[in-house]
Amino acid sequence: MTTKEIRQAFLDFFAAKGHQIVPSAPIVVKDDPTLMFTNAGMNQFKEIFLGEKPVKYPRVADTQRCLRVSGKHNDLEEVGIDTYHHTMFEMLGNWSFGDYFKEEAIAWSWELLTGVYGIPKDRLYVTVFEGDEKEGLPKDQEAYDFWKQWIDEDRILLGNKKDNFWEMGDTGPCGPCSEIHVDCRPDDQRQQKDGRFLVNADDPQVIEIWNNVFMQFNRLKDGSLQLLPAQHVDTGMGLERLVRILQEKSSNYDTDVFQPLIRFISEKSGIAYNQGESMEKTDIAMRVMADHIRAISFAIADGQLPSNVKAGYVIRRILRRAVRYAYTFLGFKEPFFNTLVPVLAEQFDGVFPELKAQQEFVQKVIFEEEVSFLRTLATGIQRFEKYTSETSLVDGEFAFELYDTFGFPIDLTELMAREKGLTVDMDGFNKALEAQKARSRAATSVDTGDWIILNEGDENEFVGYDAAESDATILKYRKVKAKGKEQYQLVLDRTPFYAESGGQVGDTGYIFPESGAFDKENALRITDTKKENALIIHFTDSIPEGFDLAGKVRCVIDTERRLDTENNHSATHLLQAALRQVLGTHVQQKGSLVNEEYLRFDFSHFTKVSDEELERIETIVNQKIRENIPLKEERNVPFQEALKRGVTALFGEKYGEFVRIITFDDQYSKELCGGTHVKATGQIGYFRIVSESAVAAGVRRIEAITGKAVEAFVNEQSKLINQLKNLLKNPKDLSKSVESLLEENSKLKKEIERNVYEKAAGLKDDLKGKAEDIGGIYFIAAKIELGSADAIKNLAYSLKESMDNLFLVLGSENEGKPSLTVMISENLVGEKFHAGNIVRELAKEIKGGGGGQPFYATAGGKDAAGLDAALRKAREIVAAEL
Repeated sequence: MTTKEIRQAFLDFFAAKGHQIVPSAPIVVKDDPTLMFTNAGMNQFKEIFLGEKPVKYPRVADTQRCLRVSGKHNDLEEVGIDTYHHTMFEMLGNWSFGDYFKEEAIAWSWELLTGVYGIPKDRLYVTVFEGDEKEGLPKDQEAYDFWKQWIDEDRILLGNKKDNFWEMGDTGPCGPCSEIHVDCRPDDQRQQKDGRFLVNADDPQVIEIWNNVFMQFNRLKDGSLQLLPAQHVDTGMGLERLVRILQEKSSNYDTDVFQPLIRFISEKSGIAYNQGESMEKTDIAMRVMADHIRAISFAIADGQLPSNVKAGYVIRRILRRAVRYAYTFLGFKEPFFNTLVPVLAEQFDGVFPELKAQQEFVQKVIFEEEVSFLRTLATGIQRFEKYTSETSLVDGEFAFELYDTFGFPIDLTELMAREKGLTVDMDGFNKALEAQKARSRAATSVDTGDWIILNEGDENEFVGYDAAESDATILKYRKVKAKGKEQYQLVLDRTPFYAESGGQVGDTGYIFPESGAFDKENALRITDTKKENALIIHFTDSIPEGFDLAGKVRCVIDTERRLDTENNHSATHLLQAALRQVLGTHVQQKGSLVNEEYLRFDFSHFTKVSDEELERIETIVNQKIRENIPLKEERNVPFQEALKRGVTALFGEKYGEFVRIITFDDQYSKELCGGTHVKATGQIGYFRIVSESAVAAGVRRIEAITGKAVEAFVNEQSKLINQLKNLLKNPKDLSKSVESLLEENSKLKKEIERNVYEKAAGLKDDLKGKAEDIGGIYFIAAKIELGSADAIKNLAYSLKESMDNLFLVLGSENEGKPSLTVMISENLVGEKFHAGNIVRELAKEIKGGGGGQPFYATAGGKDAAGLDAALRKAREIVAAEL
């Protein structure tokens, strides 16, 4: 069976068992602050398990793109080294939300594996939870007894809490699990050693293939467990491992999942794959590249661009790891990694079509990242060569600098060191790495308390499309501490507060006791509103004494802030339509920020937007504003129907079965959007682009303002123009007057430069005449007056070229700020003299610091009175060395 056939057989099997087949969620997570990436199939159903979202389909099956490269699930360093770990993988899953439980889950997994896929029964082992006396958890006897109906009892193994008790995190839903393992060893090896002893023992040929999680409990912050009101089944089976087993391969990379990519790499590099131990490094490099292109391509397609922060940094790190292997072991010194994208897109066409749809964009982003990193890599190698020319041990701090700044993995640094007969201080490296991790953990640590239930209810209804105020009941609250700041989070049964989503910031405002007057001093000041899975979370810094949290409340948003935000949000829709009209239909939104002050819109485009194009875009948007187009809002439209109607949808967005359509003129702007908007475009007032710039490869950014902000901007510009006119005595032509001033200024600068040059030439002869012979060294130390740092530098170099054995120290003062310049002839540079070290010592006299090259260095300071002392110290240094 091919991978496509194996995947489809799974979905068909569970569809026949009454499961709704749902699409994969994006690999990039947007509404869950605890996750950057989807790392398990259950992530998109998390709110159901937490009881935050009603169950629509009690039985569901899917194939989910997952990424495990950060946090608890971090497999990155194993990827490519072994045969079965991956960054991105597909998780086949079937789910029961309060419907069937252990008996059916066990029976169907057995039926599928042995009946549909034909895996021999004598190659299978299962594990069940053995219990945990410390936590008062019993053995999962129920699962054990169900398994006895299908498999010999000696193949049912007991597993500990680490292997057979699944937990979402430190808190939340959890329960015992039952794993299925397959013994892939040849028959002779299976006869030599009982497979039972290799289960969960990291044997590459005895591997876990399926995990049935039985969610029964909820873990509280104090560690205690409470029974969930409904019991659920959460299963996961790695497609790549399943394909390996069914295609009878000894490695996941030998299957049709990865072979098209590996064959392409092998052909282009001219290096054969799988040629034994002598070629192990090149094999690993090909596996790394074949794996990493999947994670990177789908992350970019789902909206996550490489960057230096958070999820973007993770993607950049994966990409650079692949490029390093290609550069070091396969000889790819020019960008090559990006050329794998078309091969991958072809593989997944019809399965995850979003990659094919964005193939050109994804490839361009990866290409530009490669170009940038190859430059960084070359710089890092030069740095390594220079460092190792002066040492016999690669210091741990330096190895960490290569890792952190230049992206060198420690194994690459070790390899380069071994080639020079050097060793790396691994203890020092690990210490620096752990210190960085500790800093990162401290910066992101959040202490979240358990929810305190105040009232029963599960509506969590948003009414803010239609109202700025509403009566409500606070259902629950919890205390959260992050970065030393304490806050409270509230969940209401209904709310007018918009939760941050789709680029639009969350609402602020107040929650008043229903019975009291609208007294802001005794109200809850809502500072932000965010989404956590399906929950709308309201943030407040404090709860006033005597506030009845359990009673009825009145919610009031900051309407002025909301209206200004709506102006900017609706303007982004008009902007995107104008961009597509002017630049082309390839334009796709790649990110946005909409608040009350301005809008920021990122979009796919490969060249700078010209001034003429920006002017046309701005004109179109303002024309649509003047037309005062009324908002057409449609709620609960079936997603597929919306797509057929030609709406603009975002790649990487997690849309539900029903969506909301925002239209400003059916022929102009029609988008899927959950944000709040103006009732008609005329409310926006005016639209003004303030900047256009590059964000990343193939992504441009426009920042713009609307309404009151444009008015303030125009007023400031008018003030500035009037000030200039007053300064220039109200000329008839302001532009021409400024041009004349600039010309005059340029002439004066050239005249000053000529004067300084002539003065420097005179100083050169004067200084040469003052040179003092100290043991064969021509020593010059003098205070000079030259108003230009460049002029002093040129003077120093000119003296060096005209004198042998020169040791020059110049002190100068410009607008009260002292500076020092040290120039030493190259033949004098060595153990005794190093300009950078010397200038640092001299700078102490002027209360400053500096540095530079061994022959030329400069320093600045705060105390000009110390210049004479610095010059005297320079002479003492030379005299002492001689």
